[in-house]
Amino acid sequence: MSRILNLKDSPTAAKSVIREQSKLGVSGLKIFVGNMSFDTTEDGLRAAFAAHGNVEDVAVITDRDTGRPRGFGFVTMPDSAARDAIEALNGTDLDGRTLNVNEARPKADRGGGGGGGGGGRRDW
Repeated sequence: MSRILNLKDSPTAAKSVIREQSKLGVSGLKIFVGNMSFDTTEDGLRAAFAAHGNVEDVAVITDRDTGRPRGFGFVTMPDSAARDAIEALNGTDLDGRTLNVNEARPKADRGGGGGGGGGGRRDW
């Protein structure tokens, strides 16, 4: 299963993908791949990781407004193959960029909303 994850999908798109993967039996270790070239495709990323084991899923993250890649993605592989791939691919070159490859961490809850405020007239 492969999917290009567009952040325009929704703010909770990543959670939806994880739920979808669980339903489809995708249950390996999720790997974060950073510092990717904007030219790196899902197929290219899959090929790089497939050399180290079975690739269950690939997601290249794109900008919600432009649809262009944001320079990072995620790969899901069985646990032992994932650890081998992390070890082998971290610091290697793909499409002219040195990859930053490590185990993905859950997205931190950054809280909701925030204040607006301001506006009004100010007399100094």
